[in-house]
Amino acid sequence: MTIFEAIRADHNIQRELLSKLVKTSGDTNARDAIFKSLKNELKVHADAEERHYYKPLIDSDIMQEKARHGIAEHHEIDELIESLEETDYDSSAWLKIAKNLKDKVEHHLEDEEHKFFQLSGKVLSDSQKKELANSYTNYIKSHR
Repeated sequence: MTIFEAIRADHNIQRELLSKLVKTSGDTNARDAIFKSLKNELKVHADAEERHYYKPLIDSDIMQEKARHGIAEHHEIDELIESLEETDYDSSAWLKIAKNLKDKVEHHLEDEEHKFFQLSGKVLSDSQKKELANSYTNYIKSHR
């Protein structure tokens, strides 16, 4: 497995949780459970990705700007999650923020999968791609 396959597998989990989240309504156990699951998934993923994908690329000329952009988007996602935490589940604003979160995360995943992966594929050796996948998945497993 390469780092790209490992990250893409987590992206699919995030897409699924986001899709479920925006279909919830009101102050329900379902909304609470899905939100908590998504929040944890996004945090662990961002931490793992920054350590085991972006950090090794930050010194690369062709990837430096992309890596910084990706990390900045993680912070924007964190801010939306904080907004959701500060908003009552049964507020009409909650779903609006959740939809903004879904859009932001999906944009970020598309950037990575369709732009960043191709560029970083030229920077990383085959052995690095496998080593990073191992360290990334081990981090995810120990923090999920």
